[in-house]
Amino acid sequence: MDLSNSNSNLSLGISSHASPPHRVQIADDSILLHLESSRQEPTFSSPPIPLQLMEPLTESHRDEVGGAEREDDRDVEEFHILGHSMCLKRRRDSESSFSSSSAKRNSCERDLETRRSAVRSWGNQTLRAADPNLFGIMEKEKQRQIKGIELIASENYVCRAVMEALGSHLTNKYSEGMPGARYYCGNQYIDEIETLCRERALAAFGLDSDSWGVNVQPYSCTSANFAVYTGLLLPGDRIMGLDTPSGGNTSHGYCTPNGRKVSGASIFFESFPYKVNPQTGYIDYDKLEERALDFRPKILICGGSSYPRELDYRRFRQIADKCGAVLMCDMAQISGLVAAKECVSPFGYCDVVTSTTHKSLRGPRGGIIFYRKGSRPRTIAMLLYQGNESNQYDFEEKINFAVFPSLQGGPHNNHIAALAVALKQVATLEYKAYMQQVKKNAQALASALLRKNYKLVTGGTDNHMVLWDLRSLGLTGKNFEQVCEMCHITLNKITIFGDNGIITPGGVRIGTPAMTSRGCLESDFEVIVEFLHIAAQIAVVVQREHGKLPKPFLRGLQSSNEVVELGYRVASFSAKFAMPGLET
Repeated sequence: MDLSNSNSNLSLGISSHASPPHRVQIADDSILLHLESSRQEPTFSSPPIPLQLMEPLTESHRDEVGGAEREDDRDVEEFHILGHSMCLKRRRDSESSFSSSSAKRNSCERDLETRRSAVRSWGNQTLRAADPNLFGIMEKEKQRQIKGIELIASENYVCRAVMEALGSHLTNKYSEGMPGARYYCGNQYIDEIETLCRERALAAFGLDSDSWGVNVQPYSCTSANFAVYTGLLLPGDRIMGLDTPSGGNTSHGYCTPNGRKVSGASIFFESFPYKVNPQTGYIDYDKLEERALDFRPKILICGGSSYPRELDYRRFRQIADKCGAVLMCDMAQISGLVAAKECVSPFGYCDVVTSTTHKSLRGPRGGIIFYRKGSRPRTIAMLLYQGNESNQYDFEEKINFAVFPSLQGGPHNNHIAALAVALKQVATLEYKAYMQQVKKNAQALASALLRKNYKLVTGGTDNHMVLWDLRSLGLTGKNFEQVCEMCHITLNKITIFGDNGIITPGGVRIGTPAMTSRGCLESDFEVIVEFLHIAAQIAVVVQREHGKLPKPFLRGLQSSNEVVELGYRVASFSAKFAMPGLET
C-alpha cells in the first residue's frame, strides 16, 4: 500500500510478508514501514522499520487501564486509512537491536566455541587416544628394552629428568641463530637455557671460557664433525682419520676397499686413513706419522667408534704440528669417561673436540663441538687452510656459522635443555662413581670372556667397550648378532682389521654403560658372559648344520629350542633390573 501526497517529499509504504485472514495481532516484523524522500540520492535506501498491526484502541480499553498508558502502548500510534481507524506499533529500536545483536552474538559465540573445542579435542589427547597404533608399537619397544640385555656401546638409558625435558613444550619454539642473535623473537628464555647449557658443558670438562668455546646445537656427532670440516676447510681439502676396520668412524672419511665413498666427509673432502697394527690391534703411531707427512692433511682426526684403548694425544699433537694440521678429537664414545676423569682427556692437546651427547655421557641424542679460543701457543706450528699464521685461534665464528646457517636450521631446544640436565649430573660425585662402575664392568666382561679362551682385540680394554674377535670360531659378526637378538641380547657387529670389507664383519662390539645404568655390577656381567657363551655355541651348531648364508642360518635359528630357552633365561634376568626413567 502506498499513501503519498503530491505536495510532499515523503511517501509511506507498507509491505506485508503475510496477509492474515482474520483481524488478529500480527507478529512483529511481518509489516515493514518504508520512508522514502525524493530529496535523497537515488542510491540511498533507508532501512525498513518493523511495525505491528493492531486493533484500534477503544474507550473501554482505556477505562480498563484507568486512563494510564500501558507499557506496551508507549510506541502505539492511531491513524486512519480510507476512513478506517488503525493502530501501528513500532518495535523499540533498543529492543530490536538488542534482540537481534544478542541472537547474532550468541550464535557467533557458539560457533567459536565449537571450533575451539574441535581443535582442543585432538590437541589435548593422550598418545594412547590420539594414535593407538603408534602407541602400541612404542609399548612393544618399551617391553623390548625392559626384557632385553642392552650391550650396544653407543646406547644408554637417560634418566627421568632428561626424558621430561625432551618431551617438554620447548619443542614448540623456533630459535635459529645463537643466544642474543636469533632470527625469531620470543627467545629470551631459550637464550637462558642455551647459555646455561654451554656454561655447564665447559664446566663438565673443566674448561676455561677464555680458552674454549662450545656449540651445543648439532643434531648428532656426524653433523658436528661435518660442521667442523665445513667451517675450517674448503671442498677438496684433506682429512685423515682412523680406518673404520681399525675402529674408526665412517664420518671421518671412510672409503671401502673398492674406492666407494661412504660418508659425506669422503665425498666432499679428500680423505686418507691410518690403521692399527694388525698383530696388536693398537694404533701404529710410527706408520701414522709417516702417512701424515706424505699426505699432509689439513685436519688430523683422533678417536673412533671401536677402539678399546687409551689414545696417545701427545703423540697426535706432535704429528699434527709436523704436518701443519688442525688436531681434532672425536670423543663420542668416551666423553663420559673424559668428563669423570676416568680416562686421558684430549683437551690438553687438541684444537677441536666433538662428541655425541648420549652414549657414555648419558644425555639426549645429539652432538656438541668444543673449539679453542684466544691465543695460540707459539710452539704449535699449525698452518690453517688459507695460510693464516696468526697467533689467534679463529675457529669460533667459522664453526658456529657452519652449524647455522650452513648445515642446520633451528636448534632442538628440548634437546639442549635435556643436555643441560645431563651436564649438571655429569659434574657430580655420583656420576663419577657411575663411570667407575662402567669401567669395572667392562673389565669383568673382558676377564670372563678371556677365561673362556675367547679372543679380544688388543687383549682387553681401557674404557667401556670390548671387541670380541669371532673369526677363530668360524663365525661372522652378523650371524652372532642375529642369534643374540633372538635371545633378547642386543650388541652390534663390527669390522676387524683384516676383514674382507664391511660385508662380513668378523667381530662384535660389547659395551657396559646401558646395563650399568640399570644397576648391573661385576657379578651380573659374569652372568651376561655366560649367556653370550651359550649364544656362541648355538651359532656354531646352527652354522654347521645350515651354513653361513643369512637365510638358511635364520631358518635354523627359528627351529632351535636352545634359542627359545636362552631367551627365557635372558628375559628373567633382565626383569631384575628396572629401566631408568620408568620407576614410579
